[in-house]
Amino acid sequence: MADSAPLLEIDGIETCYGVSQVLFGLSLQIRSGEMVALMGRNGMGKTTTIRSIMGLTPARAGAIRFAGHDVRKLPSFRIAQLGIGLVPEGRQIFPNLTVRENLVAASGNRLRRSDPWTLDRIHALFPRLAERGNNMGGTLSGGEQQMLAIGRALMTNPLLLILDEATEGLAPLIRDEIWDCLSMLKAQGQSVLVIDKNVENLTRIADRHYIIERGRTVWGGTSGQLIAEPELQHRYLGI
Repeated sequence: MADSAPLLEIDGIETCYGVSQVLFGLSLQIRSGEMVALMGRNGMGKTTTIRSIMGLTPARAGAIRFAGHDVRKLPSFRIAQLGIGLVPEGRQIFPNLTVRENLVAASGNRLRRSDPWTLDRIHALFPRLAERGNNMGGTLSGGEQQMLAIGRALMTNPLLLILDEATEGLAPLIRDEIWDCLSMLKAQGQSVLVIDKNVENLTRIADRHYIIERGRTVWGGTSGQLIAEPELQHRYLGI
């Protein structure tokens, strides 16, 4: 059962790119052990929210608290060290490193977990990465690169795993494999924030959902509540 204390709490953040404001007082919470989905049409601020959490595009106002720390003004590397693993949109693996080198490059167990992610555990999760351990990252298919990006993030042993466009552009069989992976991570108690367009899978796996529209949180609720409101999905998700 999820802990009642928020692991991540975002309260009224405002984020800009130069003079162009993208987020307008956005708020959300994730408790320990929860999987939460961030939903909305393209261009509504989902990736900017992730970039604000990670300090890549710092919020100019509001509060971002993670694991008891005020992180809004911290540099990105410090936020990552506190226990956030990011699977970014577009994967961004290291093309000139081997699969194995990608996995071990940022690996660590800074939080001293009793059952840390290791190469063997990643290979058990994604056997394809074991088969391609000596291949350069840039030679992998898109699906294999996504597996590698997830594995690389898990090797940091994060308290919170964030996936931006978890299955975007992937073949159906690979998408199924990624959803199976997320289901397994949730069952193991991994806290997850996921962005994706597949409402059916998100409502099947995630505990709660936030919908954002033009940089604002316009709805939050459980999977059951979202399924029960098809008009809400049509209005904000284009379904």
